[in-house]
Amino acid sequence: MVSGRGMRAWIAFWALCLWLLPLSGPGAPAQGSPVSLIRVPNNGIQPMAKVDAGGTLHLTYFTGDPSGGDVFYVFHRAERNAWSVPIRVNSQPGSVMAATTVRAAHMALGADGRVHVAWVGLTAAARPRGPDGETPMLYARLNNSGDGFEPQRNVVQHAYGDVDGGTVVADGQGRVSVLWHAEAGPRGEEHRRVWMTTSTDGGKTFEPEIAISEPGVCGCCSMSAMMGPDGTVRALYRAFRLPDHRDMFLLTSDGSESDRHFIDPWRIGACPLSTSSVTATEAGAAIAWETGGDVAWASLDRETSVVSAPVRPPKPGGHRRHPAVALTSEGRILFAWTEGMALGRGGTLHWQEYDSQGQPTRVSGTTDGVPVWSRPAVTVDRDGRFTILY
Repeated sequence: MVSGRGMRAWIAFWALCLWLLPLSGPGAPAQGSPVSLIRVPNNGIQPMAKVDAGGTLHLTYFTGDPSGGDVFYVFHRAERNAWSVPIRVNSQPGSVMAATTVRAAHMALGADGRVHVAWVGLTAAARPRGPDGETPMLYARLNNSGDGFEPQRNVVQHAYGDVDGGTVVADGQGRVSVLWHAEAGPRGEEHRRVWMTTSTDGGKTFEPEIAISEPGVCGCCSMSAMMGPDGTVRALYRAFRLPDHRDMFLLTSDGSESDRHFIDPWRIGACPLSTSSVTATEAGAAIAWETGGDVAWASLDRETSVVSAPVRPPKPGGHRRHPAVALTSEGRILFAWTEGMALGRGGTLHWQEYDSQGQPTRVSGTTDGVPVWSRPAVTVDRDGRFTILY
């Protein structure tokens, strides 16, 4: 069940049904690709994956009714051949919404390998709620023993009003930041801002949220973010400016000052429900996003926040969406995306590798089977081997 203000998202979604129709048929299955493909366990969707310094793959995913299901966490050690026993993240069963893909729960790895998860509490069952029953931004972290998650908490203290687009980032020093966008005052996308709350004690407590963007945020698009070694947060978000400008920007915030860099223009009359992806290593960082039925990636200078020219897949595609990107320490990129996904319909998975100079290599492929409401995740292990989860 969707709350009253949540109906805004559904109206925008139905308004874009025609835009969401695939432009071409599915591609052929991959043949002989060196990229490892893993279907999410337990028929899950919306994977979020991270590999820690020890080589363990951490994964969160959604299962159940898309209008009200659950998020689970598993891990896979490099020396073993099986996933761990799934642990439910949300403390209220059936209280997470997966429909429209963009509301996927986001996951981060923090100090001592602790897992942090955040999601928008759009279902009527999601608790605790904000004042007057408004939508919460929910957060949970793995407990000290690692065998369960602490009870979910609402981290919004004052920036209520059609909360959406939530994500979470963390570092190895105990800093955790949760981001979302909301109106927090007059209604309308032109009044929405990106908000951020930060913990310096590993998620035990959070400071009051601060606005890190100027007014004007696309109402339903998701965000993705990364945290640098100094605690600086960089977040991809889709802005809004009347009458129909929904351009992609990169936000940079150290908690006291914020700046933004223009990435890519898009003029469209309703929220396109877009997703994005970020990745970082000691050697560099990369971002990926979608615009007008196509996807792109670019390298990111974490000192200056300057973004390189967009790189788009070398071959024509059909309605590309939901990009995911991973970066090796040597600078190789694996870029993955979906094609043909539409309202209530799955699609095909596609991928292309790029060398350290941003040139496409022979490593590419496609396969069927991306489920409805899902999106891919890409990881790279210590030996530079890529894995796509879908």
